[in-house]
Parts: sequence; structure tokens; C-alpha cells
Amino acid sequence: MNASVDIREYLKQCAEATEAALQTSLPSDWDVPVSLREAMNYSLEAGGKRIRPALVLTAAHAINGSADAWKSAMRIACAVEYIHTYSLIHDDLPAMDNDDYRRGKLTNHKVFGEAMAILAGDALLTHAFRLIPQAVREDGVPLDAGLAIVEDLATYAGAAGMVGGQAADMQGEQGITTIEQLEYIHLHKTSDLIVFSVKAGARIGGASVKQLELLSLYARNIGLAFQIQDDILDVIGDEKKLGKRTNSDVAQQKVTYPFLVGMEESIAMVSRLTQEAKDAVTEAGLASPEQLLRIADYLVQRDH
Repeated sequence: MNASVDIREYLKQCAEATEAALQTSLPSDWDVPVSLREAMNYSLEAGGKRIRPALVLTAAHAINGSADAWKSAMRIACAVEYIHTYSLIHDDLPAMDNDDYRRGKLTNHKVFGEAMAILAGDALLTHAFRLIPQAVREDGVPLDAGLAIVEDLATYAGAAGMVGGQAADMQGEQGITTIEQLEYIHLHKTSDLIVFSVKAGARIGGASVKQLELLSLYARNIGLAFQIQDDILDVIGDEKKLGKRTNSDVAQQKVTYPFLVGMEESIAMVSRLTQEAKDAVTEAGLASPEQLLRIADYLVQRDH
């Protein structure tokens, strides 16, 4: 991929490459119930920005500028999209956020029923871990990096990460009274999987310990900024562009950054977090940092 192109075109290229890889990532000879495969594919093929796979690919390339890093990282990019997609399926369930639409389409449980939606999410989650050893065996990912990626994925997607953030979100609801409580939810529910994506790509690219630390800070900040921006767009966004209802947080009386600190301060926080993220990338001394910097700006400026 050409890392010097416009950021929107670059992310489009990343998304197209990821979607092509996703189409072949499920074994064609699987002895799997047809309805389960259909439910998995329904959400996996529903589109979306594919930001997390793009971050895996971009971080891998950024470390040393090698085009081969893209090839090595693609299977891991698919793995993170499996995890993200499973989380969306479960997040939309009646017991969670109870949403009817996702990415402009009926949510999985509205099409396949709650039980099959849960199972489709479970299947996507577990298959993600199958892809990592395949990347070691077939794509040139070093064994040590592969082991670290498995451990990171279990950490950032599990109880101490994304799942824990979702649990805290459900338990908190109207009981959140401090910015620290809200930040904990956003850091784990949203930011942790973004941190995983960047670290996984960086490990594949051969990042040093210091570079991993700085890129983790970058990812933490853009992840938090990304979620705050989502909160902002839920209030002022365009439903057609978002592909879901606006003011859904208000309707469910959920505590968000705009609710807790106001719209003006929320917008300012997104700007501050983004600048700190870019500063971390600059300090990391990467061979090709340009698109990581541009992605940070894009996430601030997006309208959907």
C-alpha cells in the first residue's frame, strides 16, 4: 500500500485489503451449521471504517518502512476485526445496549435471533485466536512476537480490558459521577482494543521496548479521543452518516463526556489527547510515521 496518499484514500485501501482478506479467513470446508456461518458473515461483512485493522497494518509499516510488514500483519489485522465485530454483536443485544441498527443495517440479533447472535459473537472471538499461530507459521511473524500478540489480545480484549470496560459501563449507567469513572470505561471498552492493534503491528514490525511504550501511549490517547468523539457525534451527528440513531445515549440516560463535562470541554479534550498522541509518535523515531499521525487527525475530524 502507498503510505504517502491522502488519509481517506489510504484508509479506504486498508479497508479494501482487509475485507478481501476477511473473505478467505473463514475455512470453506468447515463443518459448521449454515445459520451460524451466515450470522458470522452478516456482521463481519457489514462494512465499517476498519480502523483497528488499519492501525495494525500502519504500525507494522511505520517501524521500519518495509512493505513486507503489510503482508505479515494482514492476518492479525483480520483477527482484531473479528474481535471488534464480536463485541459489536454482543453490545447491540437487548441485555446490553438494545440497538436495532448497526452500520446502517439491522443488528445481528434482529436478523438471526438473540441466541444465534450470541453464538456468532462467540465463534468470531475464538476464531481470532486461531489466526495468530497461522500468521507465525505462514506469514513470517516471529514466534516471540506471535506469543506476545496472543497474550496482549487476551489481556486487552478480556476481563481486564474491553470486557471489563463493558461490564463497568453496564454497572455504572446513571451511577457515574466522576470523570475518572467515565475514563475507566472508555479506556477499557474502546481504547484497549486500539492499543492492542497498534502494539500488534509494532511487534510485527520489530519495535523496540521504548517504541512500544510510546506507541501504546499514542493508541491509548487516540482510543479515548475516538470514544469521546463518538459521544459528541451521538449528540450532533448525522444519522445517515452514522448508520444508527443519534441521541441514543440521551434516550438511555447514559452518562457521556458531553453530559458530564459539557460539549465545549469534550471537544477540547479530543484536541488535547490527539496532540499528545502525535507527540508520542514523533518521539518514537519511526521510519515511516506519517500515516499514524494522519490517522490521529482523521479521527478528530471525522463526522461518522
